[in-house]
Amino acid sequence: MTRSFIILIFSCLLYGSKISAAGTAASDGDDGYRLWLKYELVKNASLKAEYLKYATFIAQTAEGDIVQSASRELHMGLSKLLGKSVHVTNSFEGKSGGIVLKLESGPDPTQQAEGYRIQLAGGNIVVSSKSENGILYGTFVLLRHMQMRLPVKGLSLASSPKVRFRMLNHWDNPDGTIERGYAGQSLWKWYELPERVDPRYTDYARANASVGINGTVLNNVNASARFMSQEYIVKVAAVANVMRKYGIKTYLSVYFAAPKTLGGLTTSDPLDPQVRAWWKEKVAEIYKEIPDFGGFLVKANSEGEPGPQDYGRTHADGANMLAEAFKPYDGIVVWRAFVYKADPNADRFKAAYEEFVPLDGKFDPKVIVQVKNGPIDFQPREPFSPLFGNMPKTPLGMEFQITQEYLGFATHAVYEAPIFKECLDSDTYVNGEGSTVAKVVDGSLHGYARTLMAGVANTGNSRNWTGHPLAQANWYAFGRLSWDHQLSSEHIAHEWVALTLTENQKASGHIVKLMLRSREIYVDYNTPLGLSRPWMGVHFAPEPWENKGSRPDWTAIYYHRADSVGLGFDRTASGSNALAQYRPQVQQQWNHSDQTPLPYLLWFHHVRWDKKLSTGRSLWAELCTRFYTGADSVVWMQQQWDLAKGSLDPQIYTDVAERLKVQRREAIWWRDAWVLYLQTFARQPIPAGFEPPKRTLEEVKKSVNVYLIR
Repeated sequence: MTRSFIILIFSCLLYGSKISAAGTAASDGDDGYRLWLKYELVKNASLKAEYLKYATFIAQTAEGDIVQSASRELHMGLSKLLGKSVHVTNSFEGKSGGIVLKLESGPDPTQQAEGYRIQLAGGNIVVSSKSENGILYGTFVLLRHMQMRLPVKGLSLASSPKVRFRMLNHWDNPDGTIERGYAGQSLWKWYELPERVDPRYTDYARANASVGINGTVLNNVNASARFMSQEYIVKVAAVANVMRKYGIKTYLSVYFAAPKTLGGLTTSDPLDPQVRAWWKEKVAEIYKEIPDFGGFLVKANSEGEPGPQDYGRTHADGANMLAEAFKPYDGIVVWRAFVYKADPNADRFKAAYEEFVPLDGKFDPKVIVQVKNGPIDFQPREPFSPLFGNMPKTPLGMEFQITQEYLGFATHAVYEAPIFKECLDSDTYVNGEGSTVAKVVDGSLHGYARTLMAGVANTGNSRNWTGHPLAQANWYAFGRLSWDHQLSSEHIAHEWVALTLTENQKASGHIVKLMLRSREIYVDYNTPLGLSRPWMGVHFAPEPWENKGSRPDWTAIYYHRADSVGLGFDRTASGSNALAQYRPQVQQQWNHSDQTPLPYLLWFHHVRWDKKLSTGRSLWAELCTRFYTGADSVVWMQQQWDLAKGSLDPQIYTDVAERLKVQRREAIWWRDAWVLYLQTFARQPIPAGFEPPKRTLEEVKKSVNVYLIR
């Protein structure tokens, strides 16, 4: 990420509004605003009758704002699903045929505080939990059950979250822009707050609670110090008042140099007594306005952001200073491990490991180190970060990116659950086979008391929240996996389609197939065989030739290393030796080019253009095959979408169909850029069966230049 104002405006304004004017205002069709909480009328007569047996009343037997939110949601949902208003009462003694919201008491080792039970008892459906939050989650699960038209006969459901802190990280700025946001402007209208609280905040909170998300960081990790001012603390408090009613805690990203820029001190040294006192006073000021404040998220000494290393201190010194300020409170400090220096001889892959592993065990118990899923920067495919499994004394939180920074912004359909699952299911081998990343993150491998999974939000003020209608599935999938990482990508896709798009099973099948293949299709025309491409610019236009960054790792050529011999980044012992950061069993998977799975080949090896791969093709021929078949597969995606047309709302069908047309055009653009550029090194013809690009490399470069300035 960068602070570039031009890129922010480009990302938020151009891609937030480029495709569909229907995304900015309500219309007669389904505009996507309701997300997966549509609660459409049950038309099956027998199923409706079954539901009506338990819709004679809602018994809210516990007090509290969160339980009241559950009761309101249940009342609204049942009214829409069944076409009748349901009576709400505080008592159900001697009554049957209702839904009871019940706060449990007494020990139950099988259920965590936020867990829930849904079961038939005494002729009622009882939603129970040890906490208000659990009652709310159980209520949403019951409504989801009914939305999916599942029977209630023999109903018995129970679940507890595997991760304690399940949050969204917003990269929203005070001026309303969103860094790496592609769905319009920010949800947060700071200029109106605290006097006017947009009703949309409640719908945002409902959507998050419905999938178990219990925290939200409101502002960009490239933070502005103004969020620490009294003016903004009061504004944040107004948002927190809405979130609290849905069991969601509010967090803030902080600017590490705030004691200087805002407090007027001469330093922000974390070991300076005045600096420590300033943060203690600031945290106390926040808790006075927001008694359930969640804590701080910190990006420090990364990409130009200030931090403790500016004063010769460590990340642990900085994090522990902030943790000290939270000692009287329940809040936490989330310290991001996304760090790398401008070293022309270094491998950015290795940076986080080198800086953080020596600090294992030195962080305060209130600190969670938040690690990106991969070692570089949210690429379409990355190996898991070597930090996972190598810091057993420090809680490590997962950071996924929901917003499609490197996945086609708001014009490409890419279902991200497979990306999340691929990382979570990876085996670190730290305690032998089965030591998955998921077990590191959920605390079961190392006994972490505090566990976290964060997703960089993809929401904006577009009417449908996420720009691309199918991108809603990524928000939904993140929430479901942060609650239960054992769910499959396919299961989540079926849920989301049924809740959001159509009840028709045949149509659902086509859409689910599209979703499950979408990531691999994107990788094939974008970064096949382990190519990666984080560089400056808008993180979207194809620029594999780009070599003019202000530092080596802000260019494209740094990552792909194309030359007359071959392609790829050698990270074995003969290269940067980044592989040494993994356990021997992992190294064995990737250490030899002949044995490395093709999806990771160019991540770890510089491979000759003429080397024969396991497919029987040379590297050059295999790359061309992937680029061409990937771009052509977008046509298959269009066909799958068209097959579902008759079962979809016309407005949503048209919106996605138009975006798929753009995706097809841009996939060809990516294909042509890569093939023509790499051909200058490989010096081989495009394999038979593939039509050469209709434009020259120079023409493609010109099209990119025009794209970047428009």
